[in-house]
Amino acid sequence: MAEYDVIIIGGGPGGYVCAIRAAQLGLKTAVVEGRGALGGTCLNVGCIPSKALLHASEFAHEAEGNFAAMGINAKSVSVDVPKMLGYKQSVVDSNVKGIEFLFKKNKVDWIKGWGRISAKGEVTVEGENAGVHKARNIVIATGSEPSPLKGVEVDQERVVDSTGALDIPKVPRKLVIIGAGVIGLELGSVWKRLGSEVAVIEYLDQITPGMDLEVCKTFQKILRKQGIDFVMGAAVSGVEKLKTKLKVAYSLRKDDSAHEMDADVVLVATGRRPFTKGLGLEALGVALDERGRVRTDAHWRTNVEGVLAIGDVIAGPMLAHKAEDEGVAVAEQLAGQHGHVNYGVIPSVIYTSPEVAMVGQTEEQLKEAGRAYKAGKFSFMGNGRAKAHFATDGFVKILADKATDRILGAHVIGPMAGDLIHEVCVAMEFGASAEDLARTCHAHPTFSEAMREAAMACGDGPIHG
Repeated sequence: MAEYDVIIIGGGPGGYVCAIRAAQLGLKTAVVEGRGALGGTCLNVGCIPSKALLHASEFAHEAEGNFAAMGINAKSVSVDVPKMLGYKQSVVDSNVKGIEFLFKKNKVDWIKGWGRISAKGEVTVEGENAGVHKARNIVIATGSEPSPLKGVEVDQERVVDSTGALDIPKVPRKLVIIGAGVIGLELGSVWKRLGSEVAVIEYLDQITPGMDLEVCKTFQKILRKQGIDFVMGAAVSGVEKLKTKLKVAYSLRKDDSAHEMDADVVLVATGRRPFTKGLGLEALGVALDERGRVRTDAHWRTNVEGVLAIGDVIAGPMLAHKAEDEGVAVAEQLAGQHGHVNYGVIPSVIYTSPEVAMVGQTEEQLKEAGRAYKAGKFSFMGNGRAKAHFATDGFVKILADKATDRILGAHVIGPMAGDLIHEVCVAMEFGASAEDLARTCHAHPTFSEAMREAAMACGDGPIHG
């Protein structure tokens, strides 16, 4: 007889949310997690600590740049990096305790240790709570890890990945970032605001690949204006560790010319890969795809009966909220309900300043598909609240079907973009048109008025643009 209805391997956003929802639905549930803290990469060394540092560094930047313009006379601002890192850790600790409380509240068992699927319906745990546990269903929610870069050795001191970049003990004079994706640009923004000289080396010819091209170009222009340098179309071949500095070797793809760049710290931010090591998947016969992700069907089931998978370990965007939605859907499915995830309405956010957010399709995707569409655009230069906040860089762009006016996507670069995007997410879930959004009264003065104006621009035109 099974000890549990479901055992989830991994206590990150997908795993712990799946566990709580399953327990709420009456399933006897356990989570196997060996990190020593629940919350996974996101809460411990990813989303949450990075946002804490972004928040703190933004205040430092505001004090140095905008306080005087607003009539606030403050003494010269200084940054206590160890204290800032302590603040960051306190935010993490508070959230970890919150999840532990939710486990107790919902009667979810936390089995402390590293889990391996040793047989069908069986998880063997090594660690604090070592033992063998049986379950009718097993959910793999082990997330992802930083992708290594050939020729570059990460030591988490001078050459760091996203984890080490959260604990740099002092502001580096020169920070070189390999990769112009979300992680690199967010962490680069943190250390730039705190005083580092920051340079980004990117293999492709555009930053944040996959996002709307107009947004990418505007975003890079703004970051350059903030003092972040970019070397595009460049392949890094190695990092030489000298006594007092690092030398980053790279070549430009356009002419294969060789170059070097000095650095005090190098951040390797070349993406992430699924974490499946030590799970026993090969012995069990669980199928993986060509990128090492667990293959699943439309209901998150693997090819082995009773084994499911969610989050970064399967196909799709590596986003915490995507994993959470899948966790809820799987829990509901296991409880006999009809769990569902709308993959067409999963927002993405970059928490720089300004923030960048998107949902749905880009103009490039619509053009490639031959879809007739219209684009409504509104600049934050025309938004009264943005002017008061010195936050007029950027715009809102809404894409709608040319014939039906149904919203197909939205792209925002500007203040509070990560919060504003959800207005369009809700609209898209209900199949709303741009006119529906345009005719919805928005409070004044708010940043969200820019969303309404962009929707108006899909029709007769905005009022303030």
